[in-house]
Amino acid sequence: MPSFVLSPYTGGEDVTVILPKTLVLVGMMGSGKSSIGRRLATRLGLPFVDADAEIEAASGVTIEEIFARDGEAKFRDCERRILARLLDQPTHILASGGGAFMDEGTRALIAQRAISVWLRADLDLLMARVGRRGHRPLLKTEDPRAVLAALMARRNPVYSQADLHIDTVDGPPEITVERVLAALTDHLARAPAS
Repeated sequence: MPSFVLSPYTGGEDVTVILPKTLVLVGMMGSGKSSIGRRLATRLGLPFVDADAEIEAASGVTIEEIFARDGEAKFRDCERRILARLLDQPTHILASGGGAFMDEGTRALIAQRAISVWLRADLDLLMARVGRRGHRPLLKTEDPRAVLAALMARRNPVYSQADLHIDTVDGPPEITVERVLAALTDHLARAPAS
């Protein structure tokens, strides 16, 4: 099983931790799932997989094109199948799409086969991040802030079902990475031995 050493930077002693299963990052678009996921994978010596990139590779078109051509329901069906396949892979770090955790079946599969981490961010931070790029199909409206706020109101109670909750910050990504590693270490220490 992959293991990692939690560095003294977190305020404690070096601790070797064994990651028993895939770590799935969930949260709103712009919460840092891909950015934090890549850094976690590097720190843990594990592969990083971006579910959105896998969906695009499997379909041969962008997510934006899937939404435009087939609609959100078709996209969510494709996302569900891809995530199930990815969760069958050896231990890795997986960045899920913002809406993936909303699917009850996907959520149950993640609970069974992975450790879920909710990267939580406030509306202002999310808007600052997603506003830099115009490729978010759900935000192609006259008032993206209102849409994002409504999505947060609907999704945050579901995201709160994740195993770990980590607040992201408007600062160096390493701060969030360290928070995830510290919370993960604590979570694994409290988990019953299998």
